[in-house]
Amino acid sequence: MWLSLHVGYGLYLLLAVPTAGFLVRLFMIQHDCGHGSLFRHRLMNDWLGRIIGVITLTPYDFWRRTHAAHHACSGNLDRRGLGDVDTLTVDEYLSRSKWGRLRYRVYRHPLVMFGIGPAYLFFLRQRLPIGLLRSGWSPWLSTMATNVAIALVAAIMIRIVGLGPFLLIHLPVTLIGASLGVWLFYVQHQFEHTFWSRGKAWDVHEAALYGSSHYDLPSVLRWFTANIGLHHIHHLCSRIPFYQLPLALRQHPDLAEIGRLTIGQSFACVRHVLWDETSGRLISFRELQNRLTIGPAECAEPQTDAL
Repeated sequence: MWLSLHVGYGLYLLLAVPTAGFLVRLFMIQHDCGHGSLFRHRLMNDWLGRIIGVITLTPYDFWRRTHAAHHACSGNLDRRGLGDVDTLTVDEYLSRSKWGRLRYRVYRHPLVMFGIGPAYLFFLRQRLPIGLLRSGWSPWLSTMATNVAIALVAAIMIRIVGLGPFLLIHLPVTLIGASLGVWLFYVQHQFEHTFWSRGKAWDVHEAALYGSSHYDLPSVLRWFTANIGLHHIHHLCSRIPFYQLPLALRQHPDLAEIGRLTIGQSFACVRHVLWDETSGRLISFRELQNRLTIGPAECAEPQTDAL
């Protein structure tokens, strides 16, 4: 990437996308280390995960803890918040003030969710153990040690190539990779017929199977994303390493159509922002508005016919 700057920035920009793809793949390998599925021994998983965390700007031990909470509570309306995309039910959204609704709309806007949000998450939020500030020294050690390592590596690279080339190379690649990573995580759970439930109606296996998508990507993208599109299988058994997920699907072909999304279908997921507990699916702001507008008229129509 550094050599490409001497040829022309246009060539660099062409190389930035596949380079960001490699960064995504590194994050997915770190992800498998967090589940203890890449190596037999936990120490090998943990130390490789910590090293990769310096490149992905993700404090490994802190992230592993929040991600474990995500797996334990995915699809549970009573235990939302840690490691998830914030999701409101229709009733919760309607009970908010105008300012509260606006904040949720801004948070859910694609420009924020896949542009500003990833930059904030990887450059700022992960520099402190947000969500675990009172959980002892371990999250602090993980984040601060990662921060020091990031600063050290950055200083060495700036010393070698200079500040300008360093920023020109790493900022676009990191921003593209962060946005791709957030997009993948989003479509894995934020699709129309996903699974959310409360109390005793929530079941970890049902949430894993029906609350996680099968993002059916082309083979090249499956490689760059380390098969994370087979997310329903991953949630059913997180100890399956990424390179064995396709084999698991071949051995259980009945899982292929459950939660299946193509690339074209996945773009519609951006609209699904509110969980409707009545219909058991995610709906859009527009659909909610149509209900609120048309609903009273529909209720009045039978009375007119009766008269």
